[in-house]
Amino acid sequence: MKTSVQAGVVGALACGTLLAALAFGRHDGGGLADDAAPPKGPYVALGDSYTAGPRIPDQTGKPAGCDRSDRNYPALVADELGLAAADFRDVSCSGATISDLSTSQSTDDGVNPAQLSALSADTRLVTIGIGGNDIGFASLVRECVTAGAIYHAMGSGKYLPEDAPCSRRYVSQGTDEVQERITTAGERLSGALSEVRNRAPKAQVYVVGYPAILPSEETDCGREMGLAPGDVTFLHAREQQLNAMLRKRAEAAGARYVDTYTPSEGRDACSAEDTRWVEPLIPRSPAASVHPNERGERGMADAVLRALDAHG
Repeated sequence: MKTSVQAGVVGALACGTLLAALAFGRHDGGGLADDAAPPKGPYVALGDSYTAGPRIPDQTGKPAGCDRSDRNYPALVADELGLAAADFRDVSCSGATISDLSTSQSTDDGVNPAQLSALSADTRLVTIGIGGNDIGFASLVRECVTAGAIYHAMGSGKYLPEDAPCSRRYVSQGTDEVQERITTAGERLSGALSEVRNRAPKAQVYVVGYPAILPSEETDCGREMGLAPGDVTFLHAREQQLNAMLRKRAEAAGARYVDTYTPSEGRDACSAEDTRWVEPLIPRSPAASVHPNERGERGMADAVLRALDAHG
């Protein structure tokens, strides 16, 4: 998700709050590839900042504005597979939307070519982690943090379990604005998966879901996130809906879905500093706000590797 948004949040929330991958291989019938072993490459990684790993040392690759880490999950997967540098391309980019798979993306420091241009008939493995920016999840978190801060300041200084000042902005009279965005993103993803198939017909492709960002139970997350309890529940539910869409669209395309949420439960941004996969508003480890740290990227890599082993 988009790291450039975070800088804006720092200014907007000066009070101390901060903003906060698919497997279809194809055989003759166009379904899942039935290879005897996991593919060894060439491997192409596509995705947004949850794939790129902004601020996790060391930052590498061009353009610099994509904020890729040499310890993000694609790099860790490539290393475990023993791939040579020539057989691994990471074109993920912070801030990427599904449309940036097929068009160039401008960043604060350079232009990232259309990510799908990295694919070829020789590609054997593709991971894709994308969709969060299409629903504006980063800005959604930012607005919920702001709404919570205002609500908190105007109230008694304490939240009630049912307090959800942000969710009321997005769910009204039976209409769920965020769910509509998720539906639209799903349609775009289906088109992108079709294009991946056209460009890399022999590749196994894995759609990588998002890890747990917030806990499932109602909580204000203490000082870590500054969200009203009901808004924690609201945002958690929308992430679950996003992951469900990614799974559904992957399976409809004959793809494989990588579940990173289940192994990350209890390791969200509100959990203990020494176990969490996702950093809170003010990171305590080298990572972007409300993004995976190195532990999280390792956990996501392990999930991808388990999926490769399961379908080898």
